Amino acid sequence: MASRVSSGEHEELSMITVIMPCFNASNSVARAIASIQAQTLSDWELIVIDDGSTDGSADIADQLAREDSRIRLIRRAHHGVVHTSNHGLSLAQGDFIARMDTDDVSRPDRLELQARTLHADKELGAVSCLVHFAGDAQKSGGYAYHVDWANRCVSTKEIELNRFIDLPVPHPSLMFRRSIIETSGAYRDGEFPEDYEMILRWVSCGVKIGKVRETLFDWHDPPSRLSRNDSRYDMAAFHACKAPYLTQAISESGCRHRELWIIGAGRPARKSAEPLEQTWKKASGFVDIDPKKIGRNIHGRPVVSINDLPSIEQAVLVSYVGTRGARDLIREQLIASGRKEGLDFWIAC
Repeated sequence: MASRVSSGEHEELSMITVIMPCFNASNSVARAIASIQAQTLSDWELIVIDDGSTDGSADIADQLAREDSRIRLIRRAHHGVVHTSNHGLSLAQGDFIARMDTDDVSRPDRLELQARTLHADKELGAVSCLVHFAGDAQKSGGYAYHVDWANRCVSTKEIELNRFIDLPVPHPSLMFRRSIIETSGAYRDGEFPEDYEMILRWVSCGVKIGKVRETLFDWHDPPSRLSRNDSRYDMAAFHACKAPYLTQAISESGCRHRELWIIGAGRPARKSAEPLEQTWKKASGFVDIDPKKIGRNIHGRPVVSINDLPSIEQAVLVSYVGTRGARDLIREQLIASGRKEGLDFWIAC
């Protein structure tokens, strides 16, 4: 766990560039900027890239930039979050780059503790932190559940093993070395969630990601959030995005010669698994707990009980069961059967 430090130790750390894309965020951009100005670490630059806002967001940021020379406002026509973020990255002067969204709040010691973690552990390419869900947990139960799950993925190993479920490091809480962009690439544009694809690509390139085990970030959930309103962030896009990286991980583990068996014989699981079957190979069979499915054949492929699995040497098992709470039970049963996660089985939902 990162420890708190005195302000006298700040000079040993590299300057940090904070990248903040902005689009029609007049209700929150001042709050987000203020949270960076309140940081215990003072050696930073904040690059606010306004992506053609029409609501006065840029004027708010401009006024704050006039009052604080560490803030730089870039106005540009609307190009979308990928081009806007990459433009910000191209302007960054810091060796460490922190991502920030205009909806959210960085707590005062976020930059300091994340920078100290990267400074102390040269094997880490990026670092996140625990986050507080600042939305309405009653109205946005799915997001609150996701935050609770992400906060349980803390170690580098846990982040790596859980990356095919969802993004275990909330994107706007991320700080990373600028050298990662040079070696593993920045955001890519396409029919997929750009932050998720980038993290999957980084890990596939060997980038190690850690977490500061303190809550350093307040993650808000406005109705305008892209993940609520853009088809690139729906579940089909996530599964299509992860399939080639999951295939690569299975190949690198030395198990690509094995059969593929899908855990979850229902239509949602089979639909989710289709990109993996297209990227790697057709599943040889399915695993399920529903007695109505066990013993049947689906398109010529058998459905077996989780107590009647193919041998470890025969198959790689990939779970696409999305029922809340099922993931941990499946993991426990597979480990109890002698299988190793990240080798003999993967959780992908």
